[in-house]
Amino acid sequence: MRILGAAAVIALLAGTAYAQTPNINLIPELQSKSPEEKEAEAERDKKYKDSLRKIPDAKVSNDPWGTVRNADAPKTSASKTPAPAKPRTKTGSTAN
Repeated sequence: MRILGAAAVIALLAGTAYAQTPNINLIPELQSKSPEEKEAEAERDKKYKDSLRKIPDAKVSNDPWGTVRNADAPKTSASKTPAPAKPRTKTGSTAN
C-alpha cells in the first residue's frame, strides 16, 4: 500500500512539473529568402566590412596611469629576499 501511495505522489508531482514547462519549438522551420532579400543582405555585409576597414588601428596605450608611473620605479618589496630572522635569546633561568 505504501508503494502505491508513493507512486501516486510521484505521478502527481511529475504532472504539475510537466505543466509548467513552456511549449517551445526548438527547431523552427527555416524560411527561404527572396533574391531581393539576399541582395540587400549582401549589400549590408559589404557596407559593414567597408566601415570596419575605416577604423584606425589603436597605437596608443589606454593606460590612464601611464604618465603618472615612473619607468624606472623600484620593484615592490615582494621581489626582494626577506631579511634573515634575529636569533632567539633565552629568557629566564634554567636552574630551579
